[in-house]
Amino acid sequence: MEADYAALKKGGFMRQVQKNRFSLRLKVVGGNLTAEQIETVARVSRAFGKGYVHLTSRQGVEIPFIRLEDVNAVQEALRAGGVDTGVCGPRVRTVTACQGASVCPSGCIETSELAAEISARYYGRTLPHKFKFGVTGCQNNCLKAEENDVGVKGAYIVRWCKEDCSLCGVCLKACREGALSAADGEIVIDTARCNNCGRCVKSCPTDAWRGESAYLLSFGGMFGNKIARGRSVLPAFRDKDTLFRVTDAALNFFDAHANDGERFRVAVERGGWDSFEHAVQEAYNGKA
Repeated sequence: MEADYAALKKGGFMRQVQKNRFSLRLKVVGGNLTAEQIETVARVSRAFGKGYVHLTSRQGVEIPFIRLEDVNAVQEALRAGGVDTGVCGPRVRTVTACQGASVCPSGCIETSELAAEISARYYGRTLPHKFKFGVTGCQNNCLKAEENDVGVKGAYIVRWCKEDCSLCGVCLKACREGALSAADGEIVIDTARCNNCGRCVKSCPTDAWRGESAYLLSFGGMFGNKIARGRSVLPAFRDKDTLFRVTDAALNFFDAHANDGERFRVAVERGGWDSFEHAVQEAYNGKA
């Protein structure tokens, strides 16, 4: 069997140091696999690998020691069990996510659902270089959103309802940013200090704080040979339509301005943050 290594890599088969052996990357969205999918992966690993899998740093699953001659059989066995192979190379990679509001008490957004939507929209799209999305449910930032090319962080847009407040002071203690103060029977929020974490909402015993789920985005993070923290250039916002307009604009900017083999952050810095911010701001305002 003659190997087309480029095609194999595109389909998730990464060459090992051993000749004609591959570590197969699987498609995992938001860190979730069903029990049935796990059973399929275990069967394939036993039948075609060495009976174990490797869990990557980005919630991926890889089956090492796949033989070149077994590639087609492995693909068929995985598909039959509802498991897709992953992608490598200059493409949108696995979308990572924490468990979010559906499981975690700290969560501000439903992360698994959003990760699936992002994956359906972008996964595997060819770009000048690899591109990573990460979705984290709150300011605890378990998924380290700012390490990704585009990071999505759950947030709350909050408001105080005086008529329901007992002025117990619990929210003041819960706020880690020092954004809340009490004076003359009022709770005052310093919007310059507020990071939209929603701890005031979650801690209030009388539901005097109301919160609406929102998104905070960061752009241009990377963590590898070069390390850079993603930048936040937009305020928190509530709707997915805006989110996807903005992420469309970010990927289109990358596609239009990057040189081949150039990471998103490098392309933005070379093209200028002002130019990039203008593009995403236009999308945010519904003009793109």
